[in-house]
Amino acid sequence: MKPIWIVDDDESIRWVLEKALARENLATQSFSNARDAMEALKTGAPQVLVSDIRMPGETGLELLQAVKAKHPGLPVIIITAFSDLDSAVAAFQGGAFEYLAKPFDIDKAVELIRRALEESLRETSVEQASAETPEILGQAPAMQDVFRAIGRLSQSNVTVLITGESGSGKELVARALHKHSPRASQPFIALNTAAIPKDLLESELFGHERGAFTGAQASRRGRFEQADGGTLFLDEIGDMPFDLQTRLLRVLSDGHFYRVGGHQPLKANVRVIAATHQNLEHRVREGLFREDLYHRLNVIRLRLPSLRERREDIPILTRHFLAQSAKQLGVEVKRMSEGAMQFLTSLELPGNVRQLENLCNWITVMAPGQTVEAKDLPHELTEGQAFASSVQTGTGATNGMNYATPESDAPAFGGTPQATSFPHAGTAGVPLESFNWISLLETEAANLLAAGQPEVMDALGRQFESTLIKMALKHTHGRKNDAAVRLGIGRNTITRKIHELGIDGAKDD
Repeated sequence: MKPIWIVDDDESIRWVLEKALARENLATQSFSNARDAMEALKTGAPQVLVSDIRMPGETGLELLQAVKAKHPGLPVIIITAFSDLDSAVAAFQGGAFEYLAKPFDIDKAVELIRRALEESLRETSVEQASAETPEILGQAPAMQDVFRAIGRLSQSNVTVLITGESGSGKELVARALHKHSPRASQPFIALNTAAIPKDLLESELFGHERGAFTGAQASRRGRFEQADGGTLFLDEIGDMPFDLQTRLLRVLSDGHFYRVGGHQPLKANVRVIAATHQNLEHRVREGLFREDLYHRLNVIRLRLPSLRERREDIPILTRHFLAQSAKQLGVEVKRMSEGAMQFLTSLELPGNVRQLENLCNWITVMAPGQTVEAKDLPHELTEGQAFASSVQTGTGATNGMNYATPESDAPAFGGTPQATSFPHAGTAGVPLESFNWISLLETEAANLLAAGQPEVMDALGRQFESTLIKMALKHTHGRKNDAAVRLGIGRNTITRKIHELGIDGAKDD
Protein backbone atom coordinates (compact mmCIF):
# COMPACT_ATOMS: atom_id res chain seq x y z
CA MET A 1 0.00 0.00 0.00
CA LYS A 2 1.26 3.49 -0.89
CA PRO A 3 1.82 6.11 1.85
CA ILE A 4 -0.55 8.85 2.90
CA TRP A 5 0.70 12.28 1.86
CA ILE A 6 0.33 15.20 4.28
CA VAL A 7 0.74 18.67 2.76
CA ASP A 8 0.72 21.60 5.21
CA ASP A 9 2.97 24.57 5.90
CA ASP A 10 2.23 24.21 9.63
CA GLU A 11 4.86 21.84 11.04
CA SER A 12 2.78 21.09 14.17
CA ILE A 13 -0.17 19.82 12.10
CA ARG A 14 2.15 17.62 10.02
CA TRP A 15 3.72 16.24 13.22
CA VAL A 16 0.36 15.47 14.92
CA LEU A 17 -1.02 13.67 11.85
CA GLU A 18 2.22 11.73 11.31
CA LYS A 19 2.24 10.44 14.90
CA ALA A 20 -1.48 9.59 14.92
CA LEU A 21 -1.24 7.64 11.66
CA ALA A 22 1.96 5.89 12.77
CA ARG A 23 0.02 4.52 15.76
CA GLU A 24 -2.38 3.03 13.19
CA ASN A 25 0.59 1.46 11.33
CA LEU A 26 -0.05 3.72 8.33
CA ALA A 27 2.95 5.07 6.40
CA THR A 28 3.11 8.80 5.69
CA GLN A 29 5.10 11.26 3.60
CA SER A 30 4.96 14.97 4.42
CA PHE A 31 5.42 18.15 2.39
CA SER A 32 5.60 21.75 3.62
CA ASN A 33 4.12 23.18 0.40
CA ALA A 34 1.99 22.24 -2.58
CA ARG A 35 4.80 22.77 -5.11
CA ASP A 36 6.90 19.92 -3.65
CA ALA A 37 3.84 17.63 -3.63
CA MET A 38 3.13 18.46 -7.31
CA GLU A 39 6.74 17.66 -8.17
CA ALA A 40 6.48 14.30 -6.35
CA LEU A 41 3.30 13.49 -8.35
CA LYS A 42 5.45 13.26 -11.48
CA THR A 43 7.06 10.05 -10.23
CA GLY A 44 4.50 8.61 -7.84
CA ALA A 45 1.19 9.00 -6.05
CA PRO A 46 -0.17 8.53 -2.53
CA GLN A 47 -2.97 6.26 -1.40
CA VAL A 48 -4.70 9.29 0.18
CA LEU A 49 -3.77 12.98 0.10
CA VAL A 50 -4.40 15.33 3.07
CA SER A 51 -3.74 18.97 2.25
CA ASP A 52 -4.20 22.38 3.84
CA ILE A 53 -6.18 24.77 1.66
CA ARG A 54 -4.19 27.97 2.34
CA MET A 55 -0.40 27.80 2.01
CA PRO A 56 2.30 30.11 0.66
CA GLY A 57 2.63 29.71 -3.09
CA GLU A 58 0.25 27.23 -4.72
CA THR A 59 -2.91 26.59 -2.71
CA GLY A 60 -4.51 23.33 -1.69
CA LEU A 61 -7.19 23.87 -4.34
CA GLU A 62 -4.54 24.09 -7.05
CA LEU A 63 -2.96 20.91 -5.71
CA LEU A 64 -6.39 19.27 -5.70
CA GLN A 65 -6.88 20.24 -9.35
CA ALA A 66 -3.47 18.81 -10.31
CA VAL A 67 -4.14 15.53 -8.47
CA LYS A 68 -7.59 15.04 -10.01
CA ALA A 69 -6.22 15.67 -13.51
CA LYS A 70 -3.65 12.89 -13.07
CA HIS A 71 -5.40 10.53 -10.61
CA PRO A 72 -9.18 11.16 -10.69
CA GLY A 73 -9.96 8.34 -8.26
CA LEU A 74 -7.49 9.40 -5.56
CA PRO A 75 -9.28 10.63 -2.38
CA VAL A 76 -8.19 14.12 -1.30
CA ILE A 77 -9.03 15.51 2.16
CA ILE A 78 -8.82 19.31 2.42
CA ILE A 79 -7.97 21.04 5.74
CA THR A 80 -9.76 24.36 6.09
CA ALA A 81 -10.75 26.92 8.71
CA PHE A 82 -14.29 27.09 10.09
CA SER A 83 -14.71 30.59 8.67
CA ASP A 84 -13.63 29.57 5.17
CA LEU A 85 -16.96 28.15 3.94
CA ASP A 86 -16.43 29.30 0.35
CA SER A 87 -13.19 27.34 0.18
CA ALA A 88 -14.90 24.20 1.49
CA VAL A 89 -17.57 24.50 -1.22
CA ALA A 90 -14.86 25.02 -3.85
CA ALA A 91 -13.04 21.93 -2.55
CA PHE A 92 -16.11 19.75 -3.04
CA GLN A 93 -16.73 21.17 -6.49
CA GLY A 94 -13.15 20.25 -7.31
CA GLY A 95 -13.72 16.64 -6.28
CA ALA A 96 -12.47 16.55 -2.70
CA PHE A 97 -13.36 13.44 -0.71
CA GLU A 98 -14.06 15.41 2.51
CA TYR A 99 -12.74 18.37 4.46
CA LEU A 100 -11.31 18.80 7.98
CA ALA A 101 -12.25 22.03 9.78
CA LYS A 102 -9.61 23.55 12.07
CA PRO A 103 -9.23 22.96 14.92
CA PHE A 104 -10.00 19.28 14.33
CA ASP A 105 -10.24 16.30 16.68
CA ILE A 106 -7.34 13.98 15.89
CA ASP A 107 -9.37 10.80 16.38
CA LYS A 108 -12.02 12.04 13.96
CA ALA A 109 -9.29 12.99 11.52
CA VAL A 110 -7.82 9.48 11.64
CA GLU A 111 -11.30 7.97 11.18
CA LEU A 112 -11.87 10.17 8.13
CA ILE A 113 -8.49 9.23 6.65
CA ARG A 114 -9.32 5.54 7.19
CA ARG A 115 -12.60 5.95 5.27
CA ALA A 116 -10.72 7.65 2.45
CA LEU A 117 -8.18 4.83 2.53
CA GLU A 118 -10.91 2.20 2.16
CA GLU A 119 -12.32 4.09 -0.83
CA SER A 120 -8.86 4.33 -2.39
CA LEU A 121 -8.13 0.63 -1.93
CA ARG A 122 -11.51 -0.24 -3.44
CA GLU A 123 -10.72 1.89 -6.50
CA THR A 124 -7.27 0.28 -6.76
CA SER A 125 -8.72 -3.24 -6.68
CA VAL A 126 -11.14 -2.33 -9.47
CA GLU A 127 -8.27 -1.02 -11.61
CA GLN A 128 -6.17 -4.12 -10.97
CA ALA A 129 -9.05 -6.42 -11.87
CA SER A 130 -9.48 -4.49 -15.10
CA ALA A 131 -5.80 -4.89 -15.95
CA GLU A 132 -5.75 -8.64 -15.33
CA THR A 133 -7.73 -9.81 -18.36
CA PRO A 134 -7.75 -13.62 -18.46
CA GLU A 135 -7.55 -15.52 -21.71
CA ILE A 136 -10.57 -16.98 -23.47
CA LEU A 137 -9.69 -20.51 -24.49
CA GLY A 138 -11.59 -22.58 -27.02
CA GLN A 139 -11.17 -24.48 -30.26
CA ALA A 140 -14.74 -25.69 -30.68
CA PRO A 141 -16.67 -24.31 -33.67
CA ALA A 142 -19.16 -22.63 -31.30
CA MET A 143 -16.32 -20.70 -29.65
CA GLN A 144 -14.77 -19.78 -32.99
CA ASP A 145 -18.05 -18.06 -33.83
CA VAL A 146 -17.73 -16.08 -30.58
CA PHE A 147 -14.16 -15.07 -31.43
CA ARG A 148 -15.22 -13.89 -34.88
CA ALA A 149 -18.02 -11.82 -33.31
CA ILE A 150 -15.57 -10.22 -30.85
CA GLY A 151 -13.36 -9.28 -33.79
CA ARG A 152 -16.23 -7.69 -35.69
CA LEU A 153 -17.48 -5.77 -32.64
CA SER A 154 -14.09 -4.69 -31.30
CA GLN A 155 -13.89 -1.36 -33.16
CA SER A 156 -17.49 -0.43 -32.41
CA ASN A 157 -19.05 1.40 -29.46
CA VAL A 158 -22.36 -0.36 -29.94
CA THR A 159 -24.17 -1.80 -26.90
CA VAL A 160 -23.84 -5.60 -26.65
CA LEU A 161 -26.06 -8.09 -24.81
CA ILE A 162 -24.27 -11.34 -23.91
CA THR A 163 -26.47 -14.31 -23.08
CA GLY A 164 -25.48 -17.70 -21.77
CA GLU A 165 -25.70 -19.98 -18.76
CA SER A 166 -24.11 -19.09 -15.43
CA GLY A 167 -20.40 -19.79 -15.41
CA SER A 168 -20.02 -19.88 -19.19
CA GLY A 169 -17.61 -16.92 -19.28
CA LYS A 170 -19.75 -13.91 -20.12
CA GLU A 171 -17.49 -11.48 -18.24
CA LEU A 172 -14.41 -12.78 -20.08
CA VAL A 173 -16.12 -12.00 -23.38
CA ALA A 174 -17.03 -8.52 -22.13
CA ARG A 175 -13.41 -7.92 -21.10
CA ALA A 176 -12.21 -9.12 -24.51
CA LEU A 177 -14.61 -6.72 -26.26
CA HIS A 178 -13.16 -3.90 -24.15
CA LYS A 179 -9.54 -4.98 -24.57
CA HIS A 180 -9.76 -4.90 -28.36
CA SER A 181 -11.78 -1.69 -28.57
CA PRO A 182 -10.65 1.95 -28.93
CA ARG A 183 -11.51 2.30 -25.21
CA ALA A 184 -8.92 -0.29 -24.13
CA SER A 185 -6.74 2.30 -22.36
CA GLN A 186 -9.70 3.48 -20.27
CA PRO A 187 -11.34 1.66 -17.30
CA PHE A 188 -13.31 -1.57 -17.54
CA ILE A 189 -15.76 -1.60 -14.64
CA ALA A 190 -17.87 -4.67 -13.85
CA LEU A 191 -20.95 -4.80 -11.63
CA ASN A 192 -23.06 -7.87 -10.85
CA THR A 193 -26.52 -6.38 -10.36
CA ALA A 194 -27.75 -9.57 -8.68
CA ALA A 195 -25.03 -9.44 -6.01
CA ILE A 196 -25.84 -5.93 -4.72
CA PRO A 197 -28.81 -5.39 -2.36
CA LYS A 198 -31.59 -3.42 -4.02
CA ASP A 199 -31.25 -0.50 -1.59
CA LEU A 200 -27.56 -0.05 -2.46
CA LEU A 201 -27.64 -0.77 -6.18
CA GLU A 202 -28.70 2.73 -7.23
CA SER A 203 -25.80 4.25 -5.29
CA GLU A 204 -23.38 1.67 -6.73
CA LEU A 205 -24.44 2.57 -10.26
CA PHE A 206 -24.81 6.33 -10.07
CA GLY A 207 -22.94 7.33 -6.89
CA HIS A 208 -24.31 9.53 -4.13
CA GLU A 209 -23.85 12.94 -2.61
CA ARG A 210 -22.87 13.54 1.00
CA GLY A 211 -25.95 13.30 3.23
CA ALA A 212 -28.10 11.69 0.52
CA PHE A 213 -29.11 8.97 2.98
CA THR A 214 -28.21 7.68 6.44
CA GLY A 215 -24.54 6.72 6.46
CA ALA A 216 -23.61 8.77 3.39
CA GLN A 217 -20.92 10.74 5.20
CA ALA A 218 -19.05 11.59 2.02
CA SER A 219 -19.76 11.92 -1.68
CA ARG A 220 -18.98 8.83 -3.72
CA ARG A 221 -18.55 8.15 -7.41
CA GLY A 222 -20.71 5.42 -8.91
CA ARG A 223 -19.73 2.84 -11.52
CA PHE A 224 -20.80 5.08 -14.41
CA GLU A 225 -18.33 7.74 -13.27
CA GLN A 226 -15.60 5.17 -12.62
CA ALA A 227 -16.05 3.82 -16.16
CA ASP A 228 -15.94 7.26 -17.81
CA GLY A 229 -14.35 6.90 -21.24
CA GLY A 230 -14.30 3.13 -20.91
CA THR A 231 -16.69 0.19 -20.61
CA LEU A 232 -19.30 -0.65 -17.98
CA PHE A 233 -20.21 -4.33 -17.77
CA LEU A 234 -23.58 -4.99 -16.11
CA ASP A 235 -23.79 -8.69 -15.28
CA GLU A 236 -27.11 -10.44 -14.53
CA ILE A 237 -29.02 -7.47 -15.92
CA GLY A 238 -32.22 -9.55 -15.83
CA ASP A 239 -32.22 -9.28 -12.02
CA MET A 240 -32.13 -5.48 -11.96
CA PRO A 241 -35.07 -4.01 -9.95
CA PHE A 242 -37.80 -2.57 -12.14
CA ASP A 243 -37.53 1.02 -10.86
CA LEU A 244 -33.78 1.11 -11.54
CA GLN A 245 -34.39 -0.13 -15.07
CA THR A 246 -36.07 3.23 -15.74
CA ARG A 247 -32.99 5.15 -14.61
CA LEU A 248 -30.69 2.92 -16.66
CA LEU A 249 -32.88 3.43 -19.74
CA ARG A 250 -32.58 7.19 -19.32
CA VAL A 251 -28.77 7.00 -19.19
CA LEU A 252 -28.66 4.82 -22.30
CA SER A 253 -31.06 7.18 -24.08
CA ASP A 254 -29.46 10.59 -23.47
CA GLY A 255 -26.17 9.80 -21.71
CA HIS A 256 -26.95 11.81 -18.57
CA PHE A 257 -27.60 10.79 -14.96
CA TYR A 258 -27.77 12.19 -11.43
CA ARG A 259 -26.04 10.95 -8.30
CA VAL A 260 -28.39 9.87 -5.52
CA GLY A 261 -29.31 13.09 -3.73
CA GLY A 262 -27.66 15.17 -6.46
CA HIS A 263 -29.08 17.98 -8.59
CA GLN A 264 -26.26 18.40 -11.09
CA PRO A 265 -26.57 16.26 -14.24
CA LEU A 266 -23.47 14.23 -15.09
CA LYS A 267 -22.46 13.05 -18.55
CA ALA A 268 -21.79 9.33 -19.07
CA ASN A 269 -19.24 8.64 -21.81
CA VAL A 270 -19.52 4.89 -21.31
CA ARG A 271 -19.98 1.84 -23.50
CA VAL A 272 -22.44 -0.53 -21.84
CA ILE A 273 -22.14 -4.30 -22.19
CA ALA A 274 -24.84 -6.29 -20.43
CA ALA A 275 -25.13 -10.00 -19.70
CA THR A 276 -27.76 -12.38 -18.38
CA HIS A 277 -28.42 -16.08 -17.99
CA GLN A 278 -32.16 -15.45 -18.08
CA ASN A 279 -34.63 -15.31 -20.95
CA LEU A 280 -35.25 -11.56 -21.16
CA GLU A 281 -38.09 -11.95 -23.66
CA HIS A 282 -39.88 -14.16 -21.14
CA ARG A 283 -39.26 -11.63 -18.34
CA VAL A 284 -40.64 -8.86 -20.57
CA ARG A 285 -43.82 -10.89 -21.12
CA GLU A 286 -44.10 -11.42 -17.35
CA GLY A 287 -43.79 -7.67 -16.75
CA LEU A 288 -40.51 -8.05 -14.85
CA PHE A 289 -38.31 -6.31 -17.40
CA ARG A 290 -39.00 -3.13 -19.34
CA GLU A 291 -39.54 -3.81 -23.03
CA ASP A 292 -37.99 -0.47 -24.06
CA LEU A 293 -34.86 -1.21 -22.01
CA TYR A 294 -34.68 -4.69 -23.54
CA HIS A 295 -34.66 -3.20 -27.06
CA ARG A 296 -32.11 -0.57 -26.01
CA LEU A 297 -29.75 -3.30 -24.70
CA ASN A 298 -30.43 -5.85 -27.43
CA VAL A 299 -28.64 -3.93 -30.20
CA ILE A 300 -26.16 -6.76 -30.79
CA ARG A 301 -26.74 -10.10 -29.09
CA LEU A 302 -23.89 -12.50 -28.52
CA ARG A 303 -24.79 -15.97 -27.28
CA LEU A 304 -22.10 -17.83 -25.37
CA PRO A 305 -22.32 -21.63 -25.68
CA SER A 306 -22.48 -23.84 -22.61
CA LEU A 307 -19.62 -26.21 -21.90
CA ARG A 308 -21.88 -29.09 -22.98
CA GLU A 309 -21.88 -27.59 -26.48
CA ARG A 310 -18.08 -27.44 -26.62
CA ARG A 311 -16.93 -30.63 -24.90
CA GLU A 312 -13.82 -30.74 -27.10
CA ASP A 313 -12.58 -27.67 -25.19
CA ILE A 314 -12.73 -29.39 -21.77
CA PRO A 315 -9.20 -30.93 -22.03
CA ILE A 316 -7.46 -27.62 -22.89
CA LEU A 317 -9.46 -25.75 -20.27
CA THR A 318 -8.64 -28.40 -17.66
CA ARG A 319 -4.91 -28.22 -18.39
CA HIS A 320 -5.04 -24.41 -18.27
CA PHE A 321 -6.85 -24.32 -14.92
CA LEU A 322 -4.60 -27.00 -13.39
CA ALA A 323 -1.52 -24.99 -14.41
CA GLN A 324 -3.06 -21.77 -13.12
CA SER A 325 -4.02 -23.33 -9.78
CA ALA A 326 -0.58 -24.89 -9.33
CA LYS A 327 1.10 -21.55 -10.02
CA GLN A 328 -1.08 -19.79 -7.45
CA LEU A 329 -0.30 -22.39 -4.78
CA GLY A 330 3.37 -22.82 -5.71
CA VAL A 331 3.09 -26.57 -6.32
CA GLU A 332 3.77 -28.94 -9.20
CA VAL A 333 1.10 -29.12 -11.90
CA LYS A 334 -1.07 -32.23 -11.71
CA ARG A 335 -1.88 -34.25 -14.81
CA MET A 336 -5.14 -35.97 -15.73
CA SER A 337 -4.94 -39.56 -16.90
CA GLU A 338 -6.57 -40.39 -20.21
CA GLY A 339 -9.45 -42.14 -18.44
CA ALA A 340 -9.99 -39.26 -16.03
CA MET A 341 -10.01 -36.77 -18.91
CA GLN A 342 -12.53 -38.86 -20.83
CA PHE A 343 -14.68 -38.98 -17.70
CA LEU A 344 -14.51 -35.19 -17.28
CA THR A 345 -15.46 -34.71 -20.92
CA SER A 346 -18.54 -36.88 -20.41
CA LEU A 347 -19.86 -34.82 -17.47
CA GLU A 348 -22.73 -32.37 -17.86
CA LEU A 349 -21.02 -29.71 -15.69
CA PRO A 350 -24.07 -27.46 -15.23
CA GLY A 351 -21.80 -24.80 -13.69
CA ASN A 352 -19.91 -24.64 -17.00
CA VAL A 353 -16.37 -23.17 -17.09
CA ARG A 354 -16.62 -21.81 -13.53
CA GLN A 355 -17.46 -25.28 -12.21
CA LEU A 356 -14.57 -26.79 -14.16
CA GLU A 357 -12.17 -24.17 -12.76
CA ASN A 358 -13.35 -24.85 -9.20
CA LEU A 359 -12.94 -28.58 -9.82
CA CYS A 360 -9.35 -28.04 -11.00
CA ASN A 361 -8.61 -26.05 -7.84
CA TRP A 362 -10.02 -28.96 -5.81
CA ILE A 363 -7.88 -31.46 -7.75
CA THR A 364 -4.71 -29.42 -7.16
CA VAL A 365 -5.32 -29.41 -3.41
CA MET A 366 -7.06 -32.72 -2.73
CA ALA A 367 -6.08 -35.32 -5.37
CA PRO A 368 -3.48 -37.72 -3.85
CA GLY A 369 -1.02 -38.23 -6.73
CA GLN A 370 0.49 -36.20 -9.54
CA THR A 371 -1.43 -38.24 -12.10
CA VAL A 372 -5.14 -37.97 -11.38
CA GLU A 373 -7.43 -40.91 -12.07
CA ALA A 374 -11.23 -40.81 -12.31
CA LYS A 375 -11.51 -42.43 -8.86
CA ASP A 376 -9.60 -39.46 -7.38
CA LEU A 377 -12.32 -36.99 -8.39
CA PRO A 378 -14.95 -35.76 -5.90
CA HIS A 379 -17.45 -38.44 -4.93
CA GLU A 380 -20.44 -36.28 -5.85
CA LEU A 381 -19.21 -36.30 -9.47
CA THR A 382 -18.38 -39.98 -9.75
CA GLU A 383 -21.46 -41.15 -7.85
CA GLY A 384 -23.72 -38.74 -9.72
CA GLN A 385 -22.41 -39.97 -13.07
CA ALA A 386 -22.90 -43.63 -12.09
CA PHE A 387 -26.47 -42.88 -11.04
CA ALA A 388 -27.20 -40.96 -14.23
CA SER A 389 -25.80 -43.78 -16.34
CA SER A 390 -27.90 -46.37 -14.53
CA VAL A 391 -31.08 -44.40 -15.10
CA GLN A 392 -30.33 -43.97 -18.80
CA THR A 393 -29.53 -47.65 -19.34
CA GLY A 394 -32.10 -49.14 -16.99
CA THR A 395 -29.39 -51.01 -15.05
CA GLY A 396 -27.67 -50.77 -11.71
CA ALA A 397 -29.45 -48.97 -8.91
CA THR A 398 -32.74 -48.67 -10.74
CA ASN A 399 -32.84 -52.15 -12.22
CA GLY A 400 -35.38 -53.69 -9.91
CA MET A 401 -33.57 -52.43 -6.80
CA ASN A 402 -34.54 -50.08 -4.00
CA TYR A 403 -32.69 -46.81 -3.44
CA ALA A 404 -33.11 -44.00 -0.97
CA THR A 405 -34.19 -40.53 -1.97
CA PRO A 406 -31.28 -38.10 -2.71
CA GLU A 407 -31.59 -36.49 0.74
CA SER A 408 -31.68 -39.53 2.99
CA ASP A 409 -32.96 -37.46 5.90
CA ALA A 410 -35.76 -35.92 3.83
CA PRO A 411 -39.09 -37.74 3.58
CA ALA A 412 -40.61 -38.88 0.35
CA PHE A 413 -43.62 -36.81 -0.63
CA GLY A 414 -45.96 -36.68 2.33
CA GLY A 415 -44.44 -39.49 4.35
CA THR A 416 -41.46 -40.70 6.31
CA PRO A 417 -38.05 -41.40 4.77
CA GLN A 418 -38.40 -44.53 2.70
CA ALA A 419 -37.00 -46.34 -0.27
CA THR A 420 -38.78 -46.24 -3.59
CA SER A 421 -39.02 -49.40 -5.67
CA PHE A 422 -38.80 -49.22 -9.43
CA PRO A 423 -39.70 -52.22 -11.58
CA HIS A 424 -37.50 -53.50 -14.38
CA ALA A 425 -37.75 -51.58 -17.60
CA GLY A 426 -40.56 -53.13 -19.53
CA THR A 427 -42.08 -54.94 -16.53
CA ALA A 428 -45.80 -55.44 -17.06
CA GLY A 429 -45.47 -53.56 -20.31
CA VAL A 430 -44.54 -50.31 -18.49
CA PRO A 431 -41.25 -48.70 -19.62
CA LEU A 432 -38.89 -47.35 -16.99
CA GLU A 433 -39.12 -43.75 -18.21
CA SER A 434 -42.85 -43.60 -17.32
CA PHE A 435 -41.96 -43.90 -13.63
CA ASN A 436 -40.85 -40.28 -13.30
CA TRP A 437 -41.28 -37.89 -10.41
CA ILE A 438 -44.61 -36.61 -11.77
CA SER A 439 -46.01 -40.13 -11.58
CA LEU A 440 -44.73 -40.49 -8.03
CA LEU A 441 -46.25 -37.12 -7.11
CA GLU A 442 -49.62 -38.12 -8.57
CA THR A 443 -49.56 -41.38 -6.62
CA GLU A 444 -48.63 -39.68 -3.36
CA ALA A 445 -51.24 -36.95 -3.81
CA ALA A 446 -53.91 -39.57 -4.53
CA ASN A 447 -52.97 -41.52 -1.38
CA LEU A 448 -53.07 -38.41 0.83
CA LEU A 449 -56.38 -37.23 -0.60
CA ALA A 450 -57.90 -40.69 -0.20
CA ALA A 451 -56.70 -40.77 3.42
CA GLY A 452 -58.41 -37.45 4.10
CA GLN A 453 -55.22 -35.65 5.12
CA PRO A 454 -55.83 -31.88 5.45
CA GLU A 455 -53.83 -29.18 3.65
CA VAL A 456 -52.35 -31.55 1.08
CA MET A 457 -51.26 -28.67 -1.16
CA ASP A 458 -49.28 -27.01 1.63
CA ALA A 459 -47.69 -30.27 2.81
CA LEU A 460 -46.51 -31.33 -0.64
CA GLY A 461 -45.55 -27.80 -1.62
CA ARG A 462 -43.27 -27.34 1.37
CA GLN A 463 -41.56 -30.67 0.74
CA PHE A 464 -41.18 -29.86 -2.95
CA GLU A 465 -39.60 -26.48 -2.20
CA SER A 466 -37.42 -27.94 0.55
CA THR A 467 -36.07 -30.65 -1.75
CA LEU A 468 -35.33 -28.20 -4.57
CA ILE A 469 -33.51 -25.75 -2.29
CA LYS A 470 -31.53 -28.50 -0.53
CA MET A 471 -30.37 -29.94 -3.83
CA ALA A 472 -29.47 -26.47 -5.16
CA LEU A 473 -27.47 -25.76 -1.98
CA LYS A 474 -25.74 -29.11 -2.35
CA HIS A 475 -24.70 -28.29 -5.91
CA THR A 476 -23.45 -24.83 -4.89
CA HIS A 477 -21.69 -26.10 -1.75
CA GLY A 478 -24.07 -24.18 0.51
CA ARG A 479 -23.81 -20.80 -1.27
CA LYS A 480 -27.38 -19.55 -1.13
CA ASN A 481 -26.96 -16.68 -3.61
CA ASP A 482 -25.62 -19.07 -6.25
CA ALA A 483 -28.44 -21.49 -5.38
CA ALA A 484 -31.01 -18.73 -5.89
CA VAL A 485 -29.58 -17.99 -9.34
CA ARG A 486 -29.64 -21.67 -10.28
CA LEU A 487 -33.26 -21.98 -9.16
CA GLY A 488 -34.30 -18.74 -10.86
CA ILE A 489 -35.55 -17.07 -7.68
CA GLY A 490 -34.49 -13.92 -5.83
CA ARG A 491 -31.92 -13.67 -3.03
CA ASN A 492 -34.54 -12.47 -0.56
CA THR A 493 -36.89 -15.29 -1.55
CA ILE A 494 -34.37 -18.08 -0.92
CA THR A 495 -33.34 -16.51 2.41
CA ARG A 496 -36.98 -16.42 3.52
CA LYS A 497 -37.64 -19.99 2.33
CA ILE A 498 -34.54 -21.35 4.09
CA HIS A 499 -35.79 -19.78 7.33
CA GLU A 500 -39.39 -20.92 6.87
CA LEU A 501 -38.46 -24.48 5.95
CA GLY A 502 -35.74 -24.83 8.58
CA ILE A 503 -33.02 -25.74 6.09
CA ASP A 504 -29.48 -25.92 7.45
CA GLY A 505 -26.14 -25.57 5.73
CA ALA A 506 -26.72 -22.36 3.76
CA LYS A 507 -24.15 -19.59 3.75
CA ASP A 508 -23.73 -16.19 2.12
CA ASP A 509 -21.55 -16.12 -1.00
